[in-house]
Amino acid sequence: MARLSSIFLIIFFSASAALAQNYDEHIVVTGGPSIMEWEKYKIEPHDNWWMNFVRASRIRLAQLREQYGPSAYITWMVYGPGYKRRQAQEKENLFSIIDSVAKAYNLKLIYFKTADEVCDYLNRGENRSLYKIGSFDYFGHSNRACFMFDYSNEIGSASKCWLHETELKQKLHRGIFAKNAAVQSWGCYTGQSMSNLWRDATGAKMIGATCKTQYMTNELPVLVSSNGKWSTGQ
Repeated sequence: MARLSSIFLIIFFSASAALAQNYDEHIVVTGGPSIMEWEKYKIEPHDNWWMNFVRASRIRLAQLREQYGPSAYITWMVYGPGYKRRQAQEKENLFSIIDSVAKAYNLKLIYFKTADEVCDYLNRGENRSLYKIGSFDYFGHSNRACFMFDYSNEIGSASKCWLHETELKQKLHRGIFAKNAAVQSWGCYTGQSMSNLWRDATGAKMIGATCKTQYMTNELPVLVSSNGKWSTGQ
């Protein structure tokens, strides 16, 4: 009888662990592209292709769906105002393309307008005692200290919508990430500083680049400098 009870407990806890793992939410955040009104005067303009960040996000979303299965909880957060402004210079409906990606991979799609909306969702978009964040990816413009969701989109070579490393402890809660959550910023330079403060604020390590990154067509962003690396900070 004791042996049967032990077997039952093993099965119960194994099932509970599997269920808890399935409850993890996977979140991808996508910033907006620059617009040519500002970039056309530069020697090396940003975002000639409006899909730079969307395409990279789609590649990652496909990986998440394949890795975690058809029932995995995947949320895609897209900076809506940036694509609305960029759409004015394009000859296609950008939102219909973004929506089609969400439909193809059965995602929860959220268009956000402010950095606070991103933080609020990370903190309490779901009950984080039940739905921990199992992975987080950021695709967009950044520097060593912040995510810039609208770089050179509303103002040339500047940003009005950002999440700065000095705000992280105030705006993000500890305990929202699952143990050993996979967190990565695919933007430029965040591995130099922001990764350190992200870990201090949330307890989760964030991989970031110590140099510029290049967004590709059919693969995830790559490091530009031969001396650069992907780093979780010091």
